[in-house]
Amino acid sequence: MLEKVLIANRGEIALRILRACKELGIKTVAVHSKVDRDLMHVRLADETVCIGPNSPTDSYLNIPAIISAAEVTDSVGIHPGYGFLAENADFAEQVEKSGFRFIGPRAETIRLMGNKVSAINAMISAGVPTVPGSNGPLTEDDELTLKVAQKIGYPVIIKAASGGGGRGMQVVHSEAALLKAVQITQTEARSVFGDPTVYLEKFLERPRHVEVQILADMHGNCIHLGDRDCSFQRRHQKVLEEAPAPGIDPEAREKTLKACVDACKKIGYVGAGTFEFLYQDGGFYFIEMNTRVQVEHPVSEMVTGVDIVREQLRIASGLPLQYTQDDIKITGHAIECRINAEDPQTFVPSPGKVKHFHAPGGNGVRVDSHLYNGYTVPPYYDSLIAKLITWGDDREMARRRMKNALDEMVVEGIKTNQPLHRRLVRDGGFKQVDFTIHYLEKLIRD
Repeated sequence: MLEKVLIANRGEIALRILRACKELGIKTVAVHSKVDRDLMHVRLADETVCIGPNSPTDSYLNIPAIISAAEVTDSVGIHPGYGFLAENADFAEQVEKSGFRFIGPRAETIRLMGNKVSAINAMISAGVPTVPGSNGPLTEDDELTLKVAQKIGYPVIIKAASGGGGRGMQVVHSEAALLKAVQITQTEARSVFGDPTVYLEKFLERPRHVEVQILADMHGNCIHLGDRDCSFQRRHQKVLEEAPAPGIDPEAREKTLKACVDACKKIGYVGAGTFEFLYQDGGFYFIEMNTRVQVEHPVSEMVTGVDIVREQLRIASGLPLQYTQDDIKITGHAIECRINAEDPQTFVPSPGKVKHFHAPGGNGVRVDSHLYNGYTVPPYYDSLIAKLITWGDDREMARRRMKNALDEMVVEGIKTNQPLHRRLVRDGGFKQVDFTIHYLEKLIRD
């Protein structure tokens, strides 16, 4: 087992990692910016190191500072959590070259899956279903681009190969608008991601967002932990998730789950990972793979009983998976609401001092949060302050528990998006599984 792990993150995920380390008897090092010195995991860690000013660029994205902190504390492994440097292949590579264990996939795997074009080609080779598209980057041959789009069929979507977070994408409904849209997307991709490479895909007009959680060790073993639905999104950012994904064709599900496991074995994947799909008319279509632990991982934990972060630590220690696929049983249903410090109407961030925080409880209720009374939410980072998760014997019980938990949860001193979540869990479309990835934004507009 790794003797000491440096946690290269902040907030609830840093506290989540610290708790898993403590369960395994692993010593912890918390790195933090100046403003984050009072974070809960910083208070609880065995050692702490301030790695810079409040700006993420100067602290949580400062690779030399993080590696130096690992060196001076004699850390063995570095856990990146999610966000920040979690999917930065250069960081993973420098961690390993510096003599530390990166708790995640190998750098070459992160690079392979971080580029949308190479990821799609890898999935096609592995037999994972993909969205009809150009299957490669667009060239300067305008006639070829027009032919590819015509073959795919309109509407199409142009995507940046290095894109993410909803940036570098544009939907095109006609041939007349295609070439100009390609130029605009290439310009944005070069500006935002430093890579102008773009590709084409068929634009699915009413899909859901369904993803598959996998775990793979260094010994060639790989399992899946079922699927989850993440269709409730605003500006391509997930708001509410649930597991298993409701209303999925059983045959398509089993085929896709197996394909994900097979693909991991083929590319030599190691660690926790998530395959993301669009699901429409009984078909799964691969869009990308996240090579890290996901924000929504608790819903998969709740229905399988598997501690994903603990497995990450065990895998990075060189240990084999504790489970075979036959050990994994999906039991009941789980729902997660992301509680953000933001105005529920305008979605403007709402930093400030938390005057009072009360976490809900009861059977099947879990709260992942770094909040405490008197904590000040800083304005420099993501607005996520808590993840509220409920489990029930079935989806309706999980929904009712979530409704009650949202009513019981109290955060005073700052604004949160709890009112939006209260509306969602009472919404007819949610209750009847009648929604797509566009449903939430339409609900907000109406």
